[in-house]
Amino acid sequence: MTAPAAPSAASRIAVVTGASSGIGAATARQLAEAGYRVVLTARRTDRIEALAKELGAAGHEATAYALDVTDRAAVDEFATAFKTIGVLVNNAGGALGADPVASGDPAEWRQMYETNVIGTLNVTQALLPALTASGDGTVVVLTSTAGHGTYEGGAGYVAAKHAEHVLAETLRLEIVGTPVRVIEVAPGMVKTDEFALTRFGGDQEKAAKVYAGVAAPLTADDVADTITWAITRPSHVNIDLLVVRPRAQASNTKVHRES
Repeated sequence: MTAPAAPSAASRIAVVTGASSGIGAATARQLAEAGYRVVLTARRTDRIEALAKELGAAGHEATAYALDVTDRAAVDEFATAFKTIGVLVNNAGGALGADPVASGDPAEWRQMYETNVIGTLNVTQALLPALTASGDGTVVVLTSTAGHGTYEGGAGYVAAKHAEHVLAETLRLEIVGTPVRVIEVAPGMVKTDEFALTRFGGDQEKAAKVYAGVAAPLTADDVADTITWAITRPSHVNIDLLVVRPRAQASNTKVHRES
């Protein structure tokens, strides 16, 4: 049996979008621990610079680059600065509001679509040539169980994540035969410092209710571990779709809550 080729230097460079907090920051840490040089992107420069410093102090290679994934000109400029990469983790995204369709804010819908879908499209299109040239590229699209099942309230986020899922699925069909894998990771209930708080406009009480009674929702580290595991499979192994939920969550609408 022929041994698999050793990973190229290019394939050991990973770009993580939305790396300033939560799942993105946790993924950057775990990829660095796995031996990747990580490129941290996000809008909050201070956060990613602090993370790069933290990783550097631990002996890892990390670079911070301020980037808004919805700004195509900025994304294209970023692509010219990093012409050699092997992994792209499309993590930037998020939810706004939980209103019914009848009263949902179109501006929030538009913002969620721009960030989750167009942002992923922008970065993937810009970096795909470099990923292909690496000879062993990987695109990760972080969606959500919201992209695989509907629930009442927050249809804007559900719609955006459905679109992002279709983007990943279609890309995999279109580039089959090239040396690039497309992996989708779809987490369920994840408790991070910011996701629910951002969704509810900083309302701590509403954010807390999302996780009320759930003994052990997923953490950012749980999802990062899943992403890192999928990326570090042998090159010929593609984890098309990995849905990960806490044990207490059977579906988007069925969650066990302790009294």
